[in-house]
Amino acid sequence: MENIFSLYHDVIVFVHVVSAIVWVGGMIAIRFAVHYATANIKDPTTKLGINLEMLKRFFNIVIICIFILLISAIVMSFSFKATQLYQTVIQKEIVWTIMTINFVYIYILRYQAQKMYDKKDYVKTKQKLSPISQLFIPINIVLGLVAAYLGISLR
Repeated sequence: MENIFSLYHDVIVFVHVVSAIVWVGGMIAIRFAVHYATANIKDPTTKLGINLEMLKRFFNIVIICIFILLISAIVMSFSFKATQLYQTVIQKEIVWTIMTINFVYIYILRYQAQKMYDKKDYVKTKQKLSPISQLFIPINIVLGLVAAYLGISLR
């Protein structure tokens, strides 16, 4: 694995960083731009439908990013194994793991909200979606920024 990292260092770091930017940056954009833009939609059914579709499309991208982050992190971690920085690598991996678990929970909530929406139960749809934007995405934004800081400290 160390040989792979030394041969493809720039590419591996690049895809790792871009994947993190897409995931964390996407959450920031959704929470602080898209969320407030869709708040102006007057029809609650339309607003719920747009939010469900937007999250679905974003999550499809995030799933790919999570796999890229996992694979690139594993490859990069071998280059730090015998160094004092390995503890920081472990901390960063713990943060990304918590983010991934949180993402899985968000993904399940969105899936359940979609089922409620399809049944035209808009009250339950909103109940499922609200904690995503109010709690779980902000948690992952903070964790993502912590992981980014830890990643920078490894350079």
